[in-house]
Amino acid sequence: MRIVLDAMGSDTAPQPEVAAAAQAHARWGERVTLTGPRHLLEGLPEASEFDLVDAPDVLEMTDKPAEAARHKPDTSMAVGMDLLKREQADALVTAGNTGGAMATALFKLGRIKGVKRPALSPVFPVRGGSTVVIDIGANAECKPEYMAQFAIMGSIYAEVVLERPQPRVGLLTTGEEVGKGNDLVRESFPLLEAAGLNFIGNVEPKDLYAGAADVVVTDGFTGNIFLKTSEAVAGLLVDLMRSEIRASPVTAVGGLLARPAFRRVSKRLDPSDYGAVPLLGVDGLVFIGHGRSDARAMLNAIRVARQAVSAGLLQAMRDRLGTALGELPG
Repeated sequence: MRIVLDAMGSDTAPQPEVAAAAQAHARWGERVTLTGPRHLLEGLPEASEFDLVDAPDVLEMTDKPAEAARHKPDTSMAVGMDLLKREQADALVTAGNTGGAMATALFKLGRIKGVKRPALSPVFPVRGGSTVVIDIGANAECKPEYMAQFAIMGSIYAEVVLERPQPRVGLLTTGEEVGKGNDLVRESFPLLEAAGLNFIGNVEPKDLYAGAADVVVTDGFTGNIFLKTSEAVAGLLVDLMRSEIRASPVTAVGGLLARPAFRRVSKRLDPSDYGAVPLLGVDGLVFIGHGRSDARAMLNAIRVARQAVSAGLLQAMRDRLGTALGELPG
C-alpha cells in the first residue's frame, strides 16, 4: 500500500512525520514515502525505513492557499499531490494548512465528476460507536445543493469504510421538527429527502452524541465550531475529572481503581486517536491532520488512510457519485 506523507506539514515538522513513518514500517512492513527537503531528511537515522521524494519548498501558514497552489509547485504538499495524480501513491496524509491542502488538491487533482465542493468529514465518538460529520471547515459558505452532495459523500464513506449498510443520515439543526433552523437548513431538508438516502430528518447535537445517525450534515462554518467546541469540552471534562480525583485521599484511591476506565474514555475523546480526516470529493485520497499532530496522531492518520485504500473508497466515490448526484433535484 503506497502512502505518501507530507514531511513538512505539522507545527514541529519533520520529527512527528519521520517517527510515524518509521513506526508504520515496523507495524505494517511497508515503506511510507516522505516528501520534503532531501538535505533535511536523508541523513536522519530513520532514513532507511522510508522512501524520500525531494520537495525543496514548504507551504507556510502565511501563504495564501490559492496563490501557493499555483505558484509554489515544489512544496512537500504539492509534490505529494503530484504522486497521487500520477498514480504513484494511493493516499496522501498531511498535517499542513487546511486551506492550502484543499486549494492544492483542487489545483492538482480536481474534483470527482459532478462534485461542486469537497468537504472534510471526521468521525466523532458517540454513544455506541461513531458518526461521520460533514463538513467541518472546508466550506464556510454553503448552498443547499452543496449540503445534499455532502450527505451523499458522507453516506458513501460511512457505508464503504465504516461498513454501515444503509447509513442513517441526519441534518444538524436546532430542533427535530421539520422547519427548524436557518434558511440553509430549511432549504436543504427537501433536497436530502429526495437524494435517495436513508434520511432520518433533523438532528440536534444531543441526538448526534446519542448515536442517532451514522452521518450528520452541516455547513463548514457550523461544523468547524461544533468540532472545536466538542474538542474543548472533551479536554475540559478530562481535566476536571483528573483534578477532582486528586482532591482528596478517598477519591485518589477510587481514581487508582478506575484508572483503566478513565484511560479508555480519554483515548476515545482524544482527536489524535483518529489522526486525520478525509477531504471527500477531490479525485484522490487526501487526509488532513491537525497542525499540532504528534507522532501518535500521524501514525493513526496513516492507519486511517490505509483503511480507506483497503476499502476502495476512491473508486467507490467515482463509481457512485455520478449516478447519485445526477438524481438530485435541479
